[in-house]
Amino acid sequence: MRAARIRGWCPGAHRPMASGDGLVVRVRPALGQLTPDQARGLADLAARHGNGIVELTSRANLQIRGVTEAAHAPLIAGLATLGLLDPDVAAEGRRNIVLDPFRSHASDDRQTQVAEGLAKALQDPGLAGLPSKFGFVVDAGPRRRLSGVSGDLRIEAQGDDLILRADGHATGRRAASTAEAVAMATDLAHWFLASGGVGPDGRGRMARHLTAGAVLPPELTGDLVPNPPGPPAHPGTGPDGACVAAAFGQLEADALRALARAGASVLRITPWRMVFLPGIGDLGQFSDTPGLLTHPGDPLLRVTACTGAPGCNQASVETRALARRLAQALPTGKTLHVSGCAKGCSHPAPADLTLVGRCGAFDLVRGGRAWDDPARRGLAPAQITQAVRE
Repeated sequence: MRAARIRGWCPGAHRPMASGDGLVVRVRPALGQLTPDQARGLADLAARHGNGIVELTSRANLQIRGVTEAAHAPLIAGLATLGLLDPDVAAEGRRNIVLDPFRSHASDDRQTQVAEGLAKALQDPGLAGLPSKFGFVVDAGPRRRLSGVSGDLRIEAQGDDLILRADGHATGRRAASTAEAVAMATDLAHWFLASGGVGPDGRGRMARHLTAGAVLPPELTGDLVPNPPGPPAHPGTGPDGACVAAAFGQLEADALRALARAGASVLRITPWRMVFLPGIGDLGQFSDTPGLLTHPGDPLLRVTACTGAPGCNQASVETRALARRLAQALPTGKTLHVSGCAKGCSHPAPADLTLVGRCGAFDLVRGGRAWDDPARRGLAPAQITQAVRE
């Protein structure tokens, strides 16, 4: 299979990434949420300076694509006005925090306090060497909601107690308070750097470091098992609010504006390409909004697809129109991933069926990832629907 180019870093706002359709500008909203005014402003910026679409990422961030070099400076100015811009590229690169979107909305919520403390602690210049993909997960509810989300240091809970757990280690250490949890996480990040967790190429992940033989310091190691995972999130209403999904994680500007006027005090961005609207109990207002998915049985929820060609210069195939068509043919309960290349950016986990673009055709992987060995190679578009149904 053709090797895909792996960049090893994530785009930001200050440091966008060039792609086939222009610059990709990633926005990392504080605490993983937007006010309605920020959401409306972001929709306007995407329409004015990008391709009119705001993407939801698997790390609960947002992206504007199709930004030209000339449009980047006014876009940055607009993000700063909205309060959606870090002070510099270094601060932006280290603030990789995914926070439980279903946490309490109370001002004294401890998960919010942990995330705020981490954001402040990560301004430490001594942590400047952390890789851009090194992430923190705050998932300290009675049921873990982020167990499937990538992260290197995880602040979770056992019962009512906070614990710090290194990714790749099954158990964690108790923290007596939110401040201690932040301090322990910061100490463990410093240890990761000092113990050689970052390679000469600037990359490094905690689980990989431990697998390679690194031993956690005893003062940051514990034997507490985190609370069990909760059920997967899906579109619909619940006692605390409503979830709305975006097909392929893409929100057109008008769809984001519709979410902004729904009546929620904030829009919480989830890592599942959904937006959680606290306090909202009616999804009927979105029934006529293109691209918004409100029914948990919608087959598009079982399909992921990357940008594909021509938007991504590493892809040789179009992906999303094909994925939308195949969703209707997908057997019940099966998952499908359509990837423009072998990187598998949009879905690094296994899928029941994965189509991987190669030289204008598709390889089919069953029960694996985009970079795994395919069961069939070189499928033409006319062959794909039948292959998916088999």
